[in-house]
Amino acid sequence: MIYSFVFSDGKLIGRDLELEALRLVRGDKGLILWVDLDNPTDEEIKTILEGVFQFHPLAIEDCVTPSSLPKIEDYEDYLFLVTHAVDFSRQDKFASTELDLFLGKEFLVTFHRTPLRSVTTLIERLAKNTAPGPRGPDRLAHTVLDLLVDNYTPMLTELHGELEEIEEIVLSQASDKKLVSELLQVRGDFTKLRQIIRPQREVIERLARGDSKMIRAILLPYYRDLRDNLARLEETVTGYHDRLMLAFDIYLNKAAFEANEGIKFLTALTAVTLPAVLVGGWYGMNFDQIPELSSPHGYYYACTFTLLSTLVMAIYLKKKKWF
Repeated sequence: MIYSFVFSDGKLIGRDLELEALRLVRGDKGLILWVDLDNPTDEEIKTILEGVFQFHPLAIEDCVTPSSLPKIEDYEDYLFLVTHAVDFSRQDKFASTELDLFLGKEFLVTFHRTPLRSVTTLIERLAKNTAPGPRGPDRLAHTVLDLLVDNYTPMLTELHGELEEIEEIVLSQASDKKLVSELLQVRGDFTKLRQIIRPQREVIERLARGDSKMIRAILLPYYRDLRDNLARLEETVTGYHDRLMLAFDIYLNKAAFEANEGIKFLTALTAVTLPAVLVGGWYGMNFDQIPELSSPHGYYYACTFTLLSTLVMAIYLKKKKWF
């Protein structure tokens, strides 16, 4: 699906143009054009990226090929950016969607395979005319990226809820056999998120420094603010990851403690039964003459000694808090 928007002096003057109209607007230096490719077909990709805008083949290849990491490439008359939107639900867990941007002096082209809340929100705002339109593609790109970063917050809230549930289970007395798999799943989510945020922060850092001629000086503070938001998100994710690792260490220590308690109990049980085993083994030997058997009360002596030694052993282990 191809969506297009044409702006002039901050006002939306046209949208969803035909192909020939797009070519005409593309050639008009006084207009700003935004084209959004939402899960386009191969023909639409070829028509827009190659036909209308004539982007570099390598940029087109990077655009249509999924990438796990954000990146930025500076071409002669436009910038190519790879960013990632994230989403999280208790059913589907962590998911990311790639958003590619071609940013020129008078145009912005966005490309994504699945619907994105950031793009949809901006389209709805433009359709309602609730705010002044952008006076430059760099402003439009910043709005898309800012909405994309804002949508990280609900996902972090969900992950924080998962983290608190795990910590509650770890600190409770009852053990959960599924906890290890849940820990590994959430750790993987945090790892993926850090792998996305850190390079994306580096991409925005290049824009915030003013390294690209596609970003006007007046918009640099906005991109710096976006960079700072990503820095705070990275710090938050790092803190959550450290808390998760601490919970994992507590769980391992707790499991080791429970295993030691079981071994301690079995050892105490063996120690308590040791006197009976020794006495029984002594009198169970197959000899013709055993001096103790000559006594008329030898059996009672053996029983008394066995009981007393067992009691002494039990009292000793009790004082040592083995059981």
